[in-house]
Amino acid sequence: MRTYELMFILRPDMVEEDQDKLVSTLENQIQAAGGAVKSVERMGKRRLAYVVRNFQDGIYVLLTLEGEGGMVKEIERRLRVNEPVIKFLTVRVDEEQKRMAKIKAIRDTKVRGKGTRAAAIAAEAAVAPEPLTPASVPETTEAPTGA
Repeated sequence: MRTYELMFILRPDMVEEDQDKLVSTLENQIQAAGGAVKSVERMGKRRLAYVVRNFQDGIYVLLTLEGEGGMVKEIERRLRVNEPVIKFLTVRVDEEQKRMAKIKAIRDTKVRGKGTRAAAIAAEAAVAPEPLTPASVPETTEAPTGA
């Protein structure tokens, strides 16, 4: 099972009851295809970056879902023929989540002092350098020249 984020934009004149009906229909279609809806986030009405189908505003909805590629393809097909949906985008996020979890684990080890950087600092501290004495510091006899 892969994780996807499906963002779609609805017509701004769409009634909230119709929005609820459309989202519940999509959830039922996803479950029928063997997927699962993890979350639904309604972001409200926002200004579009450019005019889409003669609309300057749109109602944004974000679905986070789990399923297979065939399920996503079918949901996208249904969104394409659905008239109130003016734009949609599906993004696979499971690979990105794995990568971010790996980076977070590496950061956590470094913060706790168990990473490679902390080990290198501890090794340098164990080998203390000789203190500088006036005899070990070379003297310069030339005066600096300015241009």
